[in-house]
Amino acid sequence: MTLSDWQSRFEHWLHETWQHDDKAHDVAHLTRVWQSAQRIMAGTEADELVVLAGCYFHDIVNLPKNHPERHLASAQAADETRRVLRQVFADFPADKIEAVAHAVHAHSFSAGVAAETIEAKVVQDADRLESLGAIGLARVFYVSGALGRSLFDSHDPLARNRPLDDAEWALDHFQKKLLKLPETMQTAEGRRLAEFNTSFLVTYMAKLFAELKGDFCALDQSVIDEFAPGGVKY
Repeated sequence: MTLSDWQSRFEHWLHETWQHDDKAHDVAHLTRVWQSAQRIMAGTEADELVVLAGCYFHDIVNLPKNHPERHLASAQAADETRRVLRQVFADFPADKIEAVAHAVHAHSFSAGVAAETIEAKVVQDADRLESLGAIGLARVFYVSGALGRSLFDSHDPLARNRPLDDAEWALDHFQKKLLKLPETMQTAEGRRLAEFNTSFLVTYMAKLFAELKGDFCALDQSVIDEFAPGGVKY
């Protein structure tokens, strides 16, 4: 069976069975993660089927970001992945299931589980890329809106004189987590893509900061100088 066949089967089952209301973690998200993973693992010795399954099942259990057991979601997703692959996809190679489960468990930022295989590193990097760039910008405000968080602190948008609080302000999540993602990347290609896409978020911050000061036709260079990821050329 080809990778495309497995992908089609996974997507069909998820569309028919996977029930949740988080549109930032839908089947389209899983498909994009797989697309990124293919680019990241090109030229490596990663097992493509393990990566494919890891991409499609990493969010099979997905708790809201404000859930008290959020950090346990990836462990629960790994257990559910084992069950689904054994019971629903009984022809999935049994000797690859634990590798898939590890990739699922290790993908989570909040769980803090070390990725011990190249497949887990690829899945982790591919998923984290979804938090950056234009897609990441859309997702962070979607999630923040769903959780009832304000867009930003108009009086101190970059938290110059207050503690960062991304439970209150969506923009604070950029400094709290998103801008730090490039340094967490496990692969060279993942880091390169993360730095490029983080630069887009910094550009957005610079545009927002300029607009809040009344300048609608410029970027605030001080924001770019402060937050631009290393090695990125604008």
